[in-house]
Amino acid sequence: MAQKHRFRNKRQPPRVWTQPPAAAEKVAFVYEKKVPTVYGKPFILLEDTSKNTFWFKGGRWVAHTQTIAEYRENSQVKELPQKVNGMTRYEVRSAVSNDD
Repeated sequence: MAQKHRFRNKRQPPRVWTQPPAAAEKVAFVYEKKVPTVYGKPFILLEDTSKNTFWFKGGRWVAHTQTIAEYRENSQVKELPQKVNGMTRYEVRSAVSNDD
């Protein structure tokens, strides 16, 4: 097998490595551990084309006051792949506060 010839561009000067900046110039970052969020039991919501939400209560789908956009601000929302009567299903898990 033929040898591999390494090409070096003779027009470029060799690289000069610089010293790292002094310790006074470095910025010290303080890393804080993020408190894990605890979510409650999941429940299912339906959203129709006009952004109205419904939840299953007492054996039927009842209108709900909050929208999916409002739940996304402080809860975990996951869109489910199945649709029910043309409405989109969502699994919502609200954040649980630990005020002991």
